Amino acid sequence: MARYVFITGGVVSSLGKGIASAALGALLQARGYRVRLRKLDPYLNVDPGTMSPTQHGEVFVTDDGAETDLDLGHYERFTGRSAVKADNITTGRIYKNIIDKERRGDYLGATVQVIPHVTNEIKNFVIDGNEDFDFVLCEIGGTVGDIEAMPFVEAIRQLGNDLPRNTAVYVHLTLMPFIAAAGELKTKPTQHSVKELQAMGIAPDILLVRADRPIPVEERRKLSLFCNVRASAVIQALDVASIYDVPMAYHKEGLDTEVLAAFGIDPAPHPRMQAWEEVSERIHNPEGEVTIAIVGKYTGLKDAYKSLIEALYHGGLANRVRVKLEWIESEVFEQEDPSPWLEKVHGILVPGGFGERGAEGKILAARFARERKVPYFGICFGMQMAVIEAARNLAGIDKASSSEFGPTSEPVVGVMTEWLRGNELEKRTASGDLGGTMRLGAYPARLKHGSLIEKVYGSADISERHRHRYEVNIDYRERLEACGLDFAGMSPDGVLPETVEYPDHPWFIGVQYHPELKSRPLDPHPLFASFIEAALEQSRLV
Repeated sequence: MARYVFITGGVVSSLGKGIASAALGALLQARGYRVRLRKLDPYLNVDPGTMSPTQHGEVFVTDDGAETDLDLGHYERFTGRSAVKADNITTGRIYKNIIDKERRGDYLGATVQVIPHVTNEIKNFVIDGNEDFDFVLCEIGGTVGDIEAMPFVEAIRQLGNDLPRNTAVYVHLTLMPFIAAAGELKTKPTQHSVKELQAMGIAPDILLVRADRPIPVEERRKLSLFCNVRASAVIQALDVASIYDVPMAYHKEGLDTEVLAAFGIDPAPHPRMQAWEEVSERIHNPEGEVTIAIVGKYTGLKDAYKSLIEALYHGGLANRVRVKLEWIESEVFEQEDPSPWLEKVHGILVPGGFGERGAEGKILAARFARERKVPYFGICFGMQMAVIEAARNLAGIDKASSSEFGPTSEPVVGVMTEWLRGNELEKRTASGDLGGTMRLGAYPARLKHGSLIEKVYGSADISERHRHRYEVNIDYRERLEACGLDFAGMSPDGVLPETVEYPDHPWFIGVQYHPELKSRPLDPHPLFASFIEAALEQSRLV
């Protein structure tokens, strides 16, 4: 039978519930347990697919094609377990399910209410499909006291009574701020947050307290006394240099031991932490440094590129080097020469994105990388802009563009209208809904024998996650290949271009998919490991 850990947050948002949940999952796995992580999001969107990255950060895509919260990326990176659509749900999806049932008459004329109908829908989501797991860690988005999160908090309160005894534990993450004028850490915000949670019927079993400096024993006793939590269950969560230090830090503070003790599991299996120790050692003792320019359009909010950032760091781990990121707003290149910005970097990465803004700057970045022989990695939109650059400057197609930017006589990149998913034909229209209508999830690709990308993967057959509505037009393949741009990867039916590269370039690869979504610190993605290796070689030339 699965045991449940419910993780809530208080005082302020952005304290790191996702990292805390993921790190706890990694610690339980290190003890040999089977772990599942799930996220309950309070917003009314059905999923984050139509939300701007500057609003909510990146959209993380699962193998089965779900557009989910970025915290699921943390779950995957820390546990190595691939998330699925059923691991993330929003208030919007909950209400959509309920309204669909009400319209069908499933409630048999009953008045549909928050309690019990909304809370039952949430509870069913939480407990469904957990037969194969020892622990289910369930993170509740938002902050305790937020009106939109109340149905979720009420649902997990009810589950505390519905589930068998000793199978539900509540962890509350709070902030303990340091007040410089007083010269001390303050417990009052945490006290008020716990009081708010208790007023909703939940008494936390464990307090995970974020602080920027060690919490004195006396303050921990105070929290234990006023929050009705065992002294040993007041766990300090101090700032660390890297998120990949968090599992070790929490283990040192006894979080995993306290969680297991709350379930009555004592003594617990000894954790195997060697892999995390190795990651930490590589992070803090690099043997070199490379600088990567990220030429994007959402650089004002780094969470818009969360998986990408982490995948680059993983590439650094694979090569035992520190990766320094230079963030460049692509629109800058539309007014200024890119050379002064890019001459001293060791690699250029153009990530995914939507819309025309900044596209010309990304095209110029691709041209600089091609002409100057700087390692270039184009992901999704970044691949499309590299192809348009080749069409304009190598193939002489001056008006080469993307139909995403409006009508064009040379649609080198065009909207996808149909593609195969397994044995089924998926169809879309340009005027259809935006939500959930892209080519989403894992699709296979076949790589050309002898190509650089095949050597990087060590295989001709791969599967990667996609999230795009536009695709390089296969009709231009022959003209582009005649100019040296090799279509090195295609969909198995030979219709959809998946990767491009220049055989005469040290490292220039564009991919239509998002490899960053499958990279993990304990298993860096081969493309990122190879890209950073190429950047390291470039650093010796600059």
